[in-house]
Amino acid sequence: MTSLLSRDGTTLDASLRPLADVLSDAPNPYPVLAWLRRSPAARLLGQLVTAPDELDHAALDALPQGHATTYVRSLLTTAGLLPPRDENLALLINWTARTLAKLPGHQTSLIRPFAEWHIIRDARRRSARGRYTYTAHKGDCANIRAAIDFLTWLDTQQHTLQSLTQEDLDIWAISRPTLRARSIPFIRWAGARHLTQAGLTIEHPPSQLPGQFQIEEDHYEELRRCLNDPTLPSDVRIAAALIRLYTLPLTRIVELTTDHLHHDADHTYLTIIRHPVVLPPKLARLIDDHIEDGSRHGNQATRYLLPGRAPGRPRNPAGLSDKLKRHGLPARAARNTTMMQALADLPPVVLSDLIGIQPRTAERFAAMTGENWSHYLAGRHPARA
Repeated sequence: MTSLLSRDGTTLDASLRPLADVLSDAPNPYPVLAWLRRSPAARLLGQLVTAPDELDHAALDALPQGHATTYVRSLLTTAGLLPPRDENLALLINWTARTLAKLPGHQTSLIRPFAEWHIIRDARRRSARGRYTYTAHKGDCANIRAAIDFLTWLDTQQHTLQSLTQEDLDIWAISRPTLRARSIPFIRWAGARHLTQAGLTIEHPPSQLPGQFQIEEDHYEELRRCLNDPTLPSDVRIAAALIRLYTLPLTRIVELTTDHLHHDADHTYLTIIRHPVVLPPKLARLIDDHIEDGSRHGNQATRYLLPGRAPGRPRNPAGLSDKLKRHGLPARAARNTTMMQALADLPPVVLSDLIGIQPRTAERFAAMTGENWSHYLAGRHPARA
């Protein structure tokens, strides 16, 4: 340990003592020793600690970004040597900087203000509210990529934003169906700043109703597996059960922390958005055992119910989705089915507030169930005389 974290191989720098404590406090030292000997992250850490005074987020941001860099950053943050930050927001900012550096000048002059003052500015607002997820970061990057693709297409057509017509825009939308929706933010942003002719629009493609559902018997059988099958990994059981009970998306499940759990003498509660819900006793015990097992294996510093491989970071929802599929517990069809079941009993406005989805999404699902909640809304908001 000392040989890795010291400049001369014998003397540990006092500023690195918290990091040494984190590594040495693991209940089982053998995985840590194996990590120290063979991990690329350990080698990177050994290079960085030769100049501990220069250890900061900016120094790590300047390195090639990969699993080793991510792990070292999380380890240093867990040890308190780096201040915590919203890593999803940082991913967006750093990716944008690298992308802008590769663009020709005439594209940079348009993409930079769009990215920094529209996309990143909005991302900062969402981050301040604690609602900027990994999926949101991926979506924002996709919007910037679509804007770049659109400007590149303009170059190939020998057009500019000023010469763009609605017919040109329609041709773009038809020829780029996968980028059509993603290009809308840039077109609106450009129009609002009079960079294009007035009135140019790309309409959102028609909303597609969800098409993946489960037979009710299969749905409940999968829920029984989640609650009763000890051969399934505990993270799979927890995530699949939360989907099938509360229609939570994986992007929200991976952000759940121990702060969302509350116990009293009789029940365990999970706070979803603003509202606590009672967990079934089997699921409550499963989550408690999962947290306790993580502590025994050296994850006591994490606060996430489903911690990722890097210290202090949540699971990647895409990786978790793949793991659920491998165990025969797919997420999307189960969540759609749970949504339909919930809307048979709850008005869309209540469900959207409870689990944090867009009201329009809840309304679309409600229309599919055939429920008419106009009487509920009329009762809550009676017409004025």
